[in-house]
Amino acid sequence: MLKKILLCTLLAIAVKSTDAQEIQARLTVITSKISTQVNKNVFQTLQTALTNFINNRKWTTDAFQTNEKIQCNFLLNIDQELGNNVYRAKLTVQAARPIYSSTYDSPLINFMDDEVVFRYQEFQAIEFSENRVQGNDPLAANLTAVLAYYINIILGFDYDSFSLRGGDNYFQKAWNIVNNAPEARDITGWKSFESLRNRYWLAENLNNNRFALVHDALYAYYRSGMDMFYENESDGRNGIINSLNFLNTLNTENPNSMIMQFFFQGKSSELVKVFSKAPADVKVRARDILTKLDITNTAAYKELK
Repeated sequence: MLKKILLCTLLAIAVKSTDAQEIQARLTVITSKISTQVNKNVFQTLQTALTNFINNRKWTTDAFQTNEKIQCNFLLNIDQELGNNVYRAKLTVQAARPIYSSTYDSPLINFMDDEVVFRYQEFQAIEFSENRVQGNDPLAANLTAVLAYYINIILGFDYDSFSLRGGDNYFQKAWNIVNNAPEARDITGWKSFESLRNRYWLAENLNNNRFALVHDALYAYYRSGMDMFYENESDGRNGIINSLNFLNTLNTENPNSMIMQFFFQGKSSELVKVFSKAPADVKVRARDILTKLDITNTAAYKELK
């Protein structure tokens, strides 16, 4: 209940929480690349079913107020029909975290998974069991396994951002999904040998003690950094600098890791704004670390002159 206690303190909630679901997600299915011969009503049914699956399921044992729910977006972009009601898609996952004493939501996760293959027939049951991830039909089970995996990653990041190592239980659940993932022809993303950046490596990094500093970095970035920013900008920036220092050490010891790329996606604009009005020496320190850690957004960080 530590996360609940922290949230109540931060948001000054006096009313006891009810046993509400934790996730408030908007899920959109896009089918612009699918043949017009396919009945598009199937995908509208799928969109509704998946939205209900995410939002109506209880994912933790904690109680959440309505305004404590984690805001998420899932965009399922179906690229190809493989036949026999099997589809290949890309899944974009976004989640945000409210910042203390503000109306601002800081990006928590912004990631695209381009290895989603699944079977769906209209009105089929949308089911997921932690004890039997594979299901009777691996291709039908794969989509809910992928969604459950990312929901646990989101929960882990959210809990980590409020209490140090608070997300461990959810990262372990994601790892359990990886180890028991559906296996079938065309299903990818769950195995270490398939790619250096996939669901396997993200969960592995988050559960491997070699990458323990990422949890310190998450806590420092949000709780010691962003949450402090609106009360004292200097303290907030120091918290974020500490977070970057943790990540710099982590990157030195484990270069080119999956978690480093994952951490920074969606954060470059926020980081530029955070340090744009910083003292010159702090701005230079931030720029030097960020251009090293987040190479994709080097051009953005060079604005910190």
